[in-house]
Amino acid sequence: MADLKISTRNSRFQLIEALLRNRTHRTRERRFVVQGVRPISQARAFGWPILTAVYDAQRALTPWAREVVADARETIAMSPALLAELSEKDEGAVEVLAIVEMPDDDLGRLPVSADFFGMVFDRPTQPGNIGAILRSMDALGGDGLIVSGHAADPYDPKSVRASTGSLFATPVIRAGSPGTVFDWVRDVRAHGTPLTLVATDETGDIDIWDHDFTQPTLILLGNETTGLARSWREAADVTIRVPMSGSASSLNASNAATLMLYEAERQRAAQPRLASLN
Repeated sequence: MADLKISTRNSRFQLIEALLRNRTHRTRERRFVVQGVRPISQARAFGWPILTAVYDAQRALTPWAREVVADARETIAMSPALLAELSEKDEGAVEVLAIVEMPDDDLGRLPVSADFFGMVFDRPTQPGNIGAILRSMDALGGDGLIVSGHAADPYDPKSVRASTGSLFATPVIRAGSPGTVFDWVRDVRAHGTPLTLVATDETGDIDIWDHDFTQPTLILLGNETTGLARSWREAADVTIRVPMSGSASSLNASNAATLMLYEAERQRAAQPRLASLN
């Protein structure tokens, strides 16, 4: 039996709705809503605590949904109409929503090593781009994403959905200012990891494939409209560009990030083969 039952737009329903619509509420409560079989399964697989499972009170749950409900610290049986309102899908299309605990924004969560490859996204405005970059990082061996400045929220439903569960496999850290990240970079370097800061810009110094991505790297991606802030540009050790032959002046941020990740993976995968030929 559920811990709670909700059949009206009561105060508890409105609190859950606020987690979907209101960033301030999510941050204060340190929790966010996850929808979909794969994202919820990824959350469980990577050990993210499910605080509340909200399920269809009038539906026979699948074995997967029963496992999610059994794993949650709290359960809520909700009327199909209200569940559809939260999920923005047709009534009966969703059987479970999960409310998941939000981790600390601690740069120490990034797994720094001799082959570290991370990214900074400076003041992104589109949460979907954050999720898409996390998906590419997960697929291509990225170690983590730092979202810097006054930016879109990685825990916005659009970001969570765009990541297709990769949010739970790849650390994402919110940093209020570049200074916080610069302090972390100095600490990483002081502990022996020669982290290279690589800015991206259409007028960069060298082409993407001419840069050595086999070293520890932190890619700096700019805001979708205005690009990188001056402080990031000045801190970069090198600025690279993606050569383009068409009329477009720039790439979507998530597409550019994927190109960087692919080139880094290509270079790093070639290392053992090249070493064996020497």
